[in-house]
Amino acid sequence: MTRRDGNALAAELGVAGDSIVDYRPRYNIAPTQPYFIVRLEYESRTAQAASWGLVNWWAKDARQAARFINARAEGIEVRPAFRDAFQRRRCVIPADGFFEWTGPKTARRPIWFHRGDGGLLLFAGLYEAWQKQPGNWETTFTIITTAANATMMPYHDRMPVILPEARADDWMNPLCPDAMKLKAMLAPAPDDLLRTTPVSPLLNNPRFDSPELLEETR
Repeated sequence: MTRRDGNALAAELGVAGDSIVDYRPRYNIAPTQPYFIVRLEYESRTAQAASWGLVNWWAKDARQAARFINARAEGIEVRPAFRDAFQRRRCVIPADGFFEWTGPKTARRPIWFHRGDGGLLLFAGLYEAWQKQPGNWETTFTIITTAANATMMPYHDRMPVILPEARADDWMNPLCPDAMKLKAMLAPAPDDLLRTTPVSPLLNNPRFDSPELLEETR
């Protein structure tokens, strides 16, 4: 999420200007790190701080977070870790793009998938809140994945579900009487939506987080 102005980003997302707390651009967001989600509350969009990696409300610790950074769209309505959130707690996770890696394990090269026009991507997600300590609730999220489209297929057989802006509120609506009708949204993105850019291998280390990481490399 490389937008420099948090207020402009909030306006683009349709949330209150002060709702993205302590915003700063990010170039290398890693699993289990803090980020934010967008959800619907009383028919209005709101941004909420959340950590990447779903922890169910009944969990006694966060050990499962790294396992649940993604949720496969297939069977999401029946898998215990995701079925309650699929019915009631759907969100979107905004980003400029995402990474996938190519090459041998000894020389992994990151590929940045992003829109050619620089527009935002809205990943379909689920969120939960769990108690780290009695009365201390933390929100967590997972990103839903689906089969790869033609652009993604050379790199991976899965990709995040990317929602059209026009359907985002339908996905987030907690009052939807039949969540199963929303499953049709969990499909691969159009083949022409994303561009691919090989970028810095420093992305392999989550400690690095600067604009130089997105410079094209060969």
